Amino acid sequence: MPIQVVQLGTARHQDEGIRIGTVRRPPRGVKKTEYASQNWYDVWLPEVAPSPELMKLGQSAETEKEWDIFARKYRRELATPEKSRTLALLAAFSTTSDFSIGCYCADLSRCHVSVLREILKEQGALFKNSGE
Repeated sequence: MPIQVVQLGTARHQDEGIRIGTVRRPPRGVKKTEYASQNWYDVWLPEVAPSPELMKLGQSAETEKEWDIFARKYRRELATPEKSRTLALLAAFSTTSDFSIGCYCADLSRCHVSVLREILKEQGALFKNSGE
């Protein structure tokens, strides 16, 4: 029942479960009532997305050093008590429920979701796919 990491807006995978959008903003030009039917997400969880300023830093990171700076700052953002509790909840659910987390990025290895996955793993979360 581990977590799957997905690109939002793509076809759903078998046994993906509830799709959680871990993005700061909803998809543009899509009605709220169509988010799930168009494979964006079933539940929006912007609380675990990077802040707008940090998102820009991550998107502009071209070197490994710049990416590491983004990752450290993102980890700091997620270390607040409220966000830590949300991450602990996701990690706990991963042992009993099928669900997925995702972002719009085509390259999920160079996306905030890769850092989020690392943090959730550190909290004991189980993941189905590990190749992003």
